[in-house]
Amino acid sequence: MPSSTLRKQLMKNVRSLVVKVGTGVLTGNTGQLDKPLIARLGRQLALIQGRGIAVTLVTSGAVGAGMGVAGLASRPRTLPALQAAAAVGQPTLMGFYARVLERYGLHAGQLLLTRADFEDRARYVHIRNTIEALQHLRAIPIINENDTVAVDELDRFADNDTIAALLANLLRADLLVILSVVDGLLDAEGQRVDLVPRVDEGALGLVRTDRSKLGSGGMGGKLTAARMVTEAGEAVVVASGRERDVLLRLLDGEQLGTIFAPAKRKISARHRWIRNAVRPAGKVVLDDGAVLAVVRNGKSLLPRGITRVTGAFDRGAIIALVNAQGETIARGKSNFSSQELDKVKGRKSSEIAAILGHKTFDEAVHRDHLVLIGGKGEQ
Repeated sequence: MPSSTLRKQLMKNVRSLVVKVGTGVLTGNTGQLDKPLIARLGRQLALIQGRGIAVTLVTSGAVGAGMGVAGLASRPRTLPALQAAAAVGQPTLMGFYARVLERYGLHAGQLLLTRADFEDRARYVHIRNTIEALQHLRAIPIINENDTVAVDELDRFADNDTIAALLANLLRADLLVILSVVDGLLDAEGQRVDLVPRVDEGALGLVRTDRSKLGSGGMGGKLTAARMVTEAGEAVVVASGRERDVLLRLLDGEQLGTIFAPAKRKISARHRWIRNAVRPAGKVVLDDGAVLAVVRNGKSLLPRGITRVTGAFDRGAIIALVNAQGETIARGKSNFSSQELDKVKGRKSSEIAAILGHKTFDEAVHRDHLVLIGGKGEQ
């Protein structure tokens, strides 16, 4: 299908949109917020909401804004200094958004999130409920990472591209638009790639290592985000945030940026959470028969197909299912603790009660709570 046809088909069906804008777009390389650009962005968001499309904005720029307020010439290097810059810059950033949206009768609703908010199922669902409530109040939900409390790699995301992808999956948004300082994914000759049918090794091989002066991401992070969303069945566009009316023109089907085509089959909201939002608490290694049953035949994982258990986890934890070569083939919710699985691995389901003294489940991971990984056709 030609790119122009695909774009028009996808865009006419957009009812929910997540937009991510990076620090480089908002500040350039100066560290100062570009107020006219924020005004233009706010206008586009208001007009899109006026079309009946639910809009959610993921914004970087708190550190960059803080640098401008504090008069810093370069991005801080230590974590406390970064957090301080973010703390100073976040109110300034939100103030600009609020004033711009107020011109169109809209409010700015701030959500500051950490990785833990996405990994806890109850908090994850509450994020969605809050966003939907904000939209009913004629507010644009504006999300940023809570840099001031995310203190290490256990709390933090690599960049806001990941948060945007998680939110797009959480909301089951029809489209994620990542606004960058470049026109899209560029090929080896530096020309914009119009359409990426699938985020595979070929697309990843085009990633360059350069990034904006103040940003924390890069094209690699954007492609990772695009893979998370497209493999769940939704579309992604990476485009220049400094292009005139870029969001409005994209929704009108204009060929701007790079569009990443969605997989043909959508996966459920819960499976998206299992697949992308939660880091596995442990893993189990499967024999070849179990891999075939899970991947090819869509079966549940039985204890007899497990050869090794790694990590310490409780019942209900999300775990990785790994083949003999160490490749993750699936993730799912474990019906047993790691200690219990270690005792019953390789054994028949009929033996579980005698080994453990009880048996609630026959399956180690039921197929209803299992999602395949690596483009192998998620359940």
